[in-house]
Amino acid sequence: MVQLGTAVTVLVPAHDEAQALPAAIASLRAQTLPPDRLLVIADNCTDATATVAARLGAEVVTTVGNTARKAGALNQVLDVVLPTLPAGDLVLVMDADSAIAPDFLAAAVRTLRERPAAGAVGGVFEGRPGGGLVGALQRNEYARYGREVARRNGRAVVLTGTATLFRAEVLREVAAARGARLPGRPGTVYDLAALTEDNEITLAIKTLGYGAASPRECRVITELMPTWRALWHQRLRWQRGALENLRAYGLTPVTLPYIGKQVAMYLGIAAVALFVLATLLFATHGELGVPRGFWLAITAVFVLERVITVRRSGWRAMALAAPVVVEFAYDLFQQAVFLRAASDALAGRSEHWHHHPAALLTGPG
Repeated sequence: MVQLGTAVTVLVPAHDEAQALPAAIASLRAQTLPPDRLLVIADNCTDATATVAARLGAEVVTTVGNTARKAGALNQVLDVVLPTLPAGDLVLVMDADSAIAPDFLAAAVRTLRERPAAGAVGGVFEGRPGGGLVGALQRNEYARYGREVARRNGRAVVLTGTATLFRAEVLREVAAARGARLPGRPGTVYDLAALTEDNEITLAIKTLGYGAASPRECRVITELMPTWRALWHQRLRWQRGALENLRAYGLTPVTLPYIGKQVAMYLGIAAVALFVLATLLFATHGELGVPRGFWLAITAVFVLERVITVRRSGWRAMALAAPVVVEFAYDLFQQAVFLRAASDALAGRSEHWHHHPAALLTGPG
């Protein structure tokens, strides 16, 4: 591994993000370790994204003929920028609808110095305020994910697309390995066939022998889906993308834990279905009552776990978790998404990128 430098180039792919972009750029300007170069990639925009980016002092690159969404936009710019970066430089890829904490870059650079085997550092994302019940449920979900990452000592399962800092040398290795060790077109960083480019590039980096980290200090405040319909489409793309990425990579030492997690999740869905069925059967026979004794203790532990795991988010998050039934319904919603994703994958039905410019943009918390 080459010696790590401190020069950071930021790439912000943006499709019709004129409203969200100022907060993203403001968060970059507020970094305790400021980036050296900021490029906003205006991709097939029909609004004032490019004008807003230029007014805020960013370099603007407009994509040409891109039909491959975010991955295609990033590839167009990386094809030009990446060969010019000295060994040891860093590249931050950040969504235009996100804002990073002031110490994000400093913490990410420090992590890469302390962990030479890490190829990239991703953020730990949190949801913006607002959005009613659907927003609150997403924030609780993200809070638990952040807790899970912290308990793994910052080891990342997925390098989030909201904000991830890469070693430039690692991105060059990824591009060189495409079409051979890695799926995708030779010479490109991102696989254009992947629905979830962040999940896929995580597998790519790990396949090349590098680790992935997400320290707690690397906070990202990101958009939330504003409606159940938008959330359905987002999660369907995420899960379908995860399944297709695993199929593209096949069974390897890197993918084995991911495949095991998917198997466990679908077995869990079956278990929940059996639980719901048994509950309905007991209820119809008048045998369903208040938990007692051992089952009361188990219920109390379960409720306590749900509340404790979101305590950092405040009393509103804890109050939402306490009744259990609301979050249980949210879990059922997500399980329906997972089943639909598996069904679509098995049937070969196509899934498309759904852009939601009206997502919650109430500012970082």
